[in-house]
This record gives sequence, C-alpha cells and structure tokens, in this order.
Amino acid sequence: MKRGIHCIAILVIAGALSACAAGEGTRGTAEVPRVGMANPASVHCVDKGGKVEIRKNSEGGEYGICHLPDGTQVEEWELFRRDNPAGKD
Repeated sequence: MKRGIHCIAILVIAGALSACAAGEGTRGTAEVPRVGMANPASVHCVDKGGKVEIRKNSEGGEYGICHLPDGTQVEEWELFRRDNPAGKD
C-alpha cells in the first residue's frame, strides 16, 4: 500500500514539474498582437474601384497612394478625409 502511495506521489510531482517546464521554452518570446482590422483608407480606395500602392518616404515611413479608375492618384488618407469629412453624420 505504501508503495502505491509513493508511486502516485512521484507521478503527481513529475506531472507538476513537467507542466512548469513546458512554459519556459516560450519565455522571452514576445508575440505581436494582431488587431485583425484593415486600414479604413485602403478599404475606401478599393471600394471606389482603386488600387493601393504602398510607397516609402525619405525617412522610411510608409504611405499609400490610391490609383483610381479615372487615372487619378491621391494619397489614400487624403481621399478618405475628402469623402468622409469630420462632423458629417
């Protein structure tokens, strides 16, 4: 009977230790949370029949240019603000 209790105790301790060790492999690894939302200005461009081109400025920042079906090229956020002015309900 004592032997059975010792075996069970050893199994419980081994299980607890293995559970603790499982989390150590991920320590120091940061996961970037994903929002899952598209850029509203890009979506607006595509909804108008345009295509978005991502460009980089001289400092390395990115911005989008919307190529509209009529050949017009406009920065995507400028187009979005023009078509959706603030305060408009």
